[in-house]
Amino acid sequence: MEKLRSFILNLYPTTKLFCTLFVCIIPFLLPGYLYSYLILLVCLFIAMLAGKAKFFANFVFKGLFPIVIMIFLLQSFFYPGDTILWSWGTFSIKQEGIDFSLQLTSKIVAIGSALILFFQITKINDLARSLEILGVSPKATFVLVSSFNIIPEMRQDMIRIMDAQRSRGVETEGKLRVRMKAFIPALTPLILSSFSSTVEKAITLESRAFTAQTKKTNLQQLEKTKGDKLVRTILLILLVFIIIWRFSL
Repeated sequence: MEKLRSFILNLYPTTKLFCTLFVCIIPFLLPGYLYSYLILLVCLFIAMLAGKAKFFANFVFKGLFPIVIMIFLLQSFFYPGDTILWSWGTFSIKQEGIDFSLQLTSKIVAIGSALILFFQITKINDLARSLEILGVSPKATFVLVSSFNIIPEMRQDMIRIMDAQRSRGVETEGKLRVRMKAFIPALTPLILSSFSSTVEKAITLESRAFTAQTKKTNLQQLEKTKGDKLVRTILLILLVFIIIWRFSL
C-alpha cells in the first residue's frame, strides 16, 4: 500500500495532468452515463491508495454533489418533453428531462471527480514548475499559483481579523444577524490587507529579479521516472483503443 501511495504521489505533475485530461475526455467518447458515474468510484479508489480519501470525499460531498443535485432537479423539471412521469400544478418531471439530466450530471461528476483528485494529489508549486520546464511563461505560472493561494490567504486574514475583533470585546458568534454585524465591518481591513499583500509580493518578486531577462535557476528539481512513461503509454494506448472502438460501432 505504501509503495502505491508513493507511486501515485510521486508521479510527474504533467503525467497527473495527462491522466486528468484522459478522464475528462472519456465521458464524451463512451456511450451512456454508467461509465461516467463509475469514474467517481475509480477516482475514490485512487484517492484511497494515495491516502487522500477523506479530503476527496469531503470535497465531493460538500462541493460537487450539491451542484449535481441542483442541476439534476432543474433539468428534470424544466427540460422540454412530452412523456410526463409526475406533475404537481405547473411543475412536471418528464422522461426526456431525466435522460438529459443523467447524461449531463454524469459528465459533471466524472470531470469534477478527476479535477478534485488531481488537486488532491498534486502540489500547485510542482505543477507550476513542470509547466515552466515545458516552456510556459513564469508570469503565467505565477498567476496560476497566486489564483490557487488567494482564497486560503484571505481566509487566514479573515480569521486573524475576527480574532482581533473578539479580543476587543466584539461579539462575532451567535445568531446570523450578530455574525453579519461582525462580518461586514471586517471586510474593510480584509480588502486593505489584500492590497498591502499584493504590493509586498510585487516588491519581493522584483528583489528576486523576477522580470529580469536572464536565464532563471530554480532550487526545486522535478524528474520523470519509468512510472511516468509507463502510465502515459498505457493511457495513450487505451485512448486510441477507445477511439477506434467508438467510431467502428
